[in-house]
Amino acid sequence: MNDFSALRRRGFLTAVGGTAALGVLGLAGCADSSDDTSEGSGSGSGTPRRGGRLRAAFAGGGAGETLDPHLAGLFADAARAKALYDKLADYGADLSAQPRLAEKWEANKTLDRWRVTLRRATFHNGKPVTAEDVLYSYRRIADPDQTFRAKASLEPIDLDASRATGPNGIEFVLKRPTAEFPNVLAAFGAYIVPAGATGTDFDTKPVGSGPFRFVSFAPGRSAVFSRFDDYWEGAPHLDEIEFVVANEESARVNALLGGQVEYAHELNPTTARAHEGKGQIDIVRLRNSSMQGFAMKTDRAPFDDKRVREAFFLIADRQELVDGALSGAGVVGNDLFGKGYEYYAGDLPQRAQDLDRAKALLKQAGAENLKVGLDTSTVAAGFTEAAGIFRDQAAKAGVTIDVKMGSKDTYWSDVLDNGTICCYRSGAMPIEAHISQRLLTDSTTNATKWHHKDFDALYQQAQSTKDTTERTAVYERMQRRLYAEGGFLVWGFADWILGTARNVKGVEAKAPANSLDWARFDKVWLA
Repeated sequence: MNDFSALRRRGFLTAVGGTAALGVLGLAGCADSSDDTSEGSGSGSGTPRRGGRLRAAFAGGGAGETLDPHLAGLFADAARAKALYDKLADYGADLSAQPRLAEKWEANKTLDRWRVTLRRATFHNGKPVTAEDVLYSYRRIADPDQTFRAKASLEPIDLDASRATGPNGIEFVLKRPTAEFPNVLAAFGAYIVPAGATGTDFDTKPVGSGPFRFVSFAPGRSAVFSRFDDYWEGAPHLDEIEFVVANEESARVNALLGGQVEYAHELNPTTARAHEGKGQIDIVRLRNSSMQGFAMKTDRAPFDDKRVREAFFLIADRQELVDGALSGAGVVGNDLFGKGYEYYAGDLPQRAQDLDRAKALLKQAGAENLKVGLDTSTVAAGFTEAAGIFRDQAAKAGVTIDVKMGSKDTYWSDVLDNGTICCYRSGAMPIEAHISQRLLTDSTTNATKWHHKDFDALYQQAQSTKDTTERTAVYERMQRRLYAEGGFLVWGFADWILGTARNVKGVEAKAPANSLDWARFDKVWLA
C-alpha cells in the first residue's frame, strides 16, 4: 500500500507505484471546499477571488524534466511553459490562431512576407518584450544542431532575412508563400524567451513574460510559480500555482480527494463516472481532445509493406477499442488526425473491421502468421487496455502480438525511434500543424517514419495556396494517401477529463487539451 512517497512540506508528490496511500495535509492559502455548494469548476461562475495557492497534479517526465519551453513535450511541460512564457499566437477552441504577444499581423499580396506588431508586454525582469527577443527565440528553436519541438513548424521562415523593423515590429521573410503563417506563430513550443537566454538558465532562473514568475523547481517533483502583477493580460487571481508530479492516475485522484491538490490532470473515464455528480469533486470533460491510435513504423519490417499497414487498419474494431480502452468516453476514428477540424477529410468511408480482407492482404505480403511487438505503457490512460484489446483482435487474423510494457518516464522518447508499432495519442492542433510536426521528412516527432518527398511537396503546395477551397483540396489529397497507406492507425478520439476541488472556479470546459484556454491557471480562482 505504500506506493506513494510521503508528501513533503511544500506538497511534493512522487508516484512510484499503483494505488496511492496519502496522509492529510493542509496548506495556508488554500481554501477549504468542504462547505462549498456552488456550481462546478467548468462553469466559471461567481466573482473571482484573489489569493491562495492552487496545486495542480500532472504526470511528469522524471528527474530529467526541464523548464526549457522549447523542449516542452509532455502536458506537464506545456502547462508549466504556458504559466511562465507566452507565444506570439495560440490556438483557440476551434484551432484557429489567436493573437497573444502579437497584437496583429498582415501579409503582402504574395504571402511571402508577413509584418507582425508586438503588443506592449514585459518580462519578469522588468524588460520589455521586443522584436529582438522574438528573433532570438525563433533562431534558437531553428538551430540545426538541436531538436526543439517547434523546429519543423518554423521551417517556412527565412530567419536570416527576417528583421526587426523597430522595437515592436518584425518583418518575417518566408521561403515560400504561406497562407497559414499565423499557425506558425502559434506552433507548440514556439515560446518567446529573452534574447541571450541559454539552456543553463531555464531550470535555475527562467525569465518569461507569462502570468506567473519562477519561485522554485525540483525536476520530477514540483514547480512553484508566483503571480506576475505586470502580466500584459492582467495579473492572475492566484498568489501561487504549484505543479506537482503524480504519474499514477490513482495518485492524482487520491490527492484530489484527500485535499492535497485542487486540480488533477488526465483522469480516466472509469474514475470520472465514479465521481461525476457525487458532490465531492468536479469533473470537467474537454470533448474531442485526444487522438487515440497506434503508430506503425513505415521504414522497417513488417510495416514497410503498405499491405501490412492496410491489414492492420482492417483488423481494428474501433468501437470495441473506444468502449474498452476509453470506457465509451469518445468517438471512433478513421485513421486520420483532426476529426471535425478545418480541412478534415470527413467524406472518406468509415473504415470497419474486415478480418477476411486483412488475412488476404497479409498473405499477399508474405506475412502470414506474423508476430510483432506492440509497445505500450501506463504513461497514458487507456494505453494498456488498448494494447490488450488490439492483441485479441489481431489474433483473429492470425497475427500474434507481443505486448511490451515500457517505462512511463522514457516512453515517448523510446518509441519515437525504436520498435515497430506502439500505442500513440495526440492532443488537439490544426491539421497542418500535425502534418508539419509529424509527417514531413524532417519533422522532429515523426513517430511513423513517414518520409516521402512528394508528400512534403504537397504540404508546401497547400501552404502556398491562397484560395481556401483550393487549399482544402490539397489537404484532402494528402489525407486520402494517409488513409490508404499511412502509418497512423487512428481508432478513436477521447474526451480529456480533468478533476478539480469544488472550490476551484474558472476552468474552461470548452477548450480542447493543448489549446489556448487549456491549463489557463491565470484565469482560475479559489472560491
